[in-house]
Amino acid sequence: MTPPSIPGFTEHRVRVDDDVTLSAAVGGTGTPVVLLHGFPQTRLMWRHVAADLAADHTVICPDLRGYGASDRPAETGPEVYAKRTMARDVVRLAAALGHERFTLAGHDRGALVAFRAAMDHPGTVSHALFLDVLPTLDMWDALHGVPAAVGFHLYLMAQPPGLPEAMIRGAADTFFGHFLDAWTKDPEAIPGDVRAHYLAASAAAVPSIVADYRASAGVDVDHDTADREAGSRLAMPVTVLQQDWGAALGYHAESLWSAWADDLEHRTVSCGHFMAEEDPKLIADEIRALADR
Repeated sequence: MTPPSIPGFTEHRVRVDDDVTLSAAVGGTGTPVVLLHGFPQTRLMWRHVAADLAADHTVICPDLRGYGASDRPAETGPEVYAKRTMARDVVRLAAALGHERFTLAGHDRGALVAFRAAMDHPGTVSHALFLDVLPTLDMWDALHGVPAAVGFHLYLMAQPPGLPEAMIRGAADTFFGHFLDAWTKDPEAIPGDVRAHYLAASAAAVPSIVADYRASAGVDVDHDTADREAGSRLAMPVTVLQQDWGAALGYHAESLWSAWADDLEHRTVSCGHFMAEEDPKLIADEIRALADR
């Protein structure tokens, strides 16, 4: 699948594992910034932010394994889509493009990959920005009661292989379109052609998307738990931007993030979940400010 292009960027295909090649849009010059997309999206979600940052940074926007134009391994066992595995992909991609150290920003699923990359590769990730997530371990702890129904998809895709894939395939556009509609405060931020691309890309990748989510109900929790028990913390400057989910679900997001990061800037935002598309200037400015810390 060839995604719509980010103006001024070129596509690179880089083998990062024996059976996985990532597709990435690369543009600009300067210190490197890697941007990781969320669900149900592809690297195209960064189109405005990437174009802005390319004025003074080399910007790398990959499709994560299993998504968009990157390879989708047929094997969907826990380690194949563990965030640790996906994080290693990103580090190898950047190295193949000539960057051994970089600022890393992630949204949604991409933020969970970025979190694992920052934990596992502190010498490689110089600065980390996370958009609208909690670390996996904290996310599951925060979901309880009726308000947690907003995260129904997390429980659906945590089920054993077969049922969630069949259910989602049966109404893929309705399923993925629900999140594009429900999670934005500005419908015009995702125009029709971009929405069509997201829906087509997601429908083509149902098994790998489900495997990604299923890993977050298993092996990813194990990895976070091991880090917490070991007292491991993020070693680099960290910025977190979130909607105020804690007001509805009864947690204090900044406190949860403070347990993982010493050098932390945490702010809530007024835009919706798809903030890189709803307020791209804010996000580009935050990435620049972080990279300068």
